[in-house]
Amino acid sequence: MLLHHILVLAAVQGITEFLPISSSGHLILAGQVMDWPDQGLTVDVAVHIGSLFAVCLYFWRDMWQMAVGVGRIATGRGGPQARLIGNIIVATIPIVGAGYFLKDQVETLFRTMEVIGWTTLGFGILLWLADRVGMTIRRVEHIAWPTALVIGIAQVLALVPGTSRSGITMTAARFLGMEREDAARFSMLISIPTILAAGLLKGYDVYLAGDLALTVDLGIAAGLSFITALISIALMMAWLRRAGFGPFVLYRIALGSALLYWVYWGAAG
Repeated sequence: MLLHHILVLAAVQGITEFLPISSSGHLILAGQVMDWPDQGLTVDVAVHIGSLFAVCLYFWRDMWQMAVGVGRIATGRGGPQARLIGNIIVATIPIVGAGYFLKDQVETLFRTMEVIGWTTLGFGILLWLADRVGMTIRRVEHIAWPTALVIGIAQVLALVPGTSRSGITMTAARFLGMEREDAARFSMLISIPTILAAGLLKGYDVYLAGDLALTVDLGIAAGLSFITALISIALMMAWLRRAGFGPFVLYRIALGSALLYWVYWGAAG
């Protein structure tokens, strides 16, 4: 891919990764709208790695608590830190298993504008419903492993582009009574092991290919996605401290409706 293609995709990734609007869907759409060849999952994962560093930096206190939790579990002790890392592990198991077995289907069947249109619209409406009916009585520190497992199972749906990993996990968390800011916080914390695992796998594939130019391009993409993701996270968390998911829902409804109009009527015209 040309460098300016990668820069655009990296910026799109950084802005959309942790907003509940689907980064994978926007990455695919950017390539199709610009009439570029599909960037593939390797570039997708490279820009996800940049956003991974952004979320680790923003939630550095939680990262420290998770590290303490690992130590406490290793020494047979409990406590809030051990419960936090335990919940993150439980929430990660479903997506790791599903991603392994459904990888080929995800790469070949679901990367279409029609699928993205329906998932963007449908899961946007579901987010609105969850935000309307969900109570605000739980924080991250209050959840038990069954709650984490339900959120992790919901995360599997994000394998379909347009669903939004952050969107579907925030939706599940809101249905389960988590406060808006904490729903977003837990969503981003459970993204860390998922993105890391995918990045290591694809990074190894790039290493085996021995394509140094591609490796440099991926590094540039990761750096830009890091900067844009860090800004995006900070702005979203500041918004959710005082308001709801309404703007994201409206955006998803508008985008999903526009895509479906194009698929069923615009393209034919």
